[in-house]
Amino acid sequence: MAGETTLQRMRQLIAESGLTQGEFAVKAGLDPSKMSKSLSGVRRFTSLDLARIADLGRVTVDWLLGADPVVSSMAARVSTRSSAADSAVEEAERLAQIRADLGFLGYQQEVATLTLPSKAKRAVDQGHELARNALDHARVREMLPWRHRDLASLAEDVFGVDVRIVRLPDGFDGLAYVDHQTSLMVVGTSEVPARQRFTVAHELGHLLARDDQGLRVDADLNDATHKQHPSEIRANAFAAEFLLPQDILRQEISMGDQTLASLAGMACRWWVSPSTLAWRLLNLGLIDRRLCDSLRRLNAAQAAQRADSAHLLGEWIAAASRPRMPVPLLRAAFQAYADGKTTLRPYANLIGVDTDTLRLAIDVSGEESPLSP
Repeated sequence: MAGETTLQRMRQLIAESGLTQGEFAVKAGLDPSKMSKSLSGVRRFTSLDLARIADLGRVTVDWLLGADPVVSSMAARVSTRSSAADSAVEEAERLAQIRADLGFLGYQQEVATLTLPSKAKRAVDQGHELARNALDHARVREMLPWRHRDLASLAEDVFGVDVRIVRLPDGFDGLAYVDHQTSLMVVGTSEVPARQRFTVAHELGHLLARDDQGLRVDADLNDATHKQHPSEIRANAFAAEFLLPQDILRQEISMGDQTLASLAGMACRWWVSPSTLAWRLLNLGLIDRRLCDSLRRLNAAQAAQRADSAHLLGEWIAAASRPRMPVPLLRAAFQAYADGKTTLRPYANLIGVDTDTLRLAIDVSGEESPLSP
């Protein structure tokens, strides 16, 4: 039986709509007599009833149910102080609300839970240990980061987090958002794909560590004054070890010549910038300072040209410049609709199409095949 808060809010929506109770029911796609029985407490509202009423009233199912406000944990990373962080938070909260509504309908997000490092360790060591745990988890699924250019899809498929890439004001890198039903990151589009890739790994480290910085605004990754917040140090250490694991690097370096050409090719194969690879190899004692400086001076295009993979870099830049919606969230939203648990509204909102247009597209039948004579 619906709670009194839910019944009060439904009556509020009906009053604000200017419709009679029966008219409101019909417009919501409900039988007026069943609506009346539900409002009087004789009949239970189904999950689809609630979704349709929320849809018509332009509110969330959580609001109808009188749920407590969501308490979230966030960690943000931007290069400059701007409105980008506010825009990212707004998008994260929008997606989290859709997750909450789907969770109410039984479509919960399944996020990998890893063993967390001891807090007694240094932040750097915590990051490395967490990355090794994450790599073990990825190996079981045969999806290793240095073999997959699309790190966003890997993060979703292996760890169950949602990854949203969206165009935001300059200076935005990424934001990690966690609440009791949601684990997601919002990352800015970029024409520097290696930077975006590091950001995805960095935010994944925040999510797996369940960090909460109170939406702290951080300095740029390459800024010498980058703030030494423990969670930032840990997330950076996680990203470095996750993308360029020490044991695999040592094996590869020991098997080949340490030349500028070979290292440029390695940066392209591992989907990192020449500068990132140079610093990582130097810090591990695998190359000397002279070779490190030579590699650092190469930009991504020069490295790709030396490795005969300029076409791959072009494809990567194009991919990093495009927005993307979280695929697991899209699947869950459409599955809930297909199962008759909710309306098209959540899915339509995700892909940015109005429900009437989307319903027409879904209902089209009998059209001519493009292969017909």
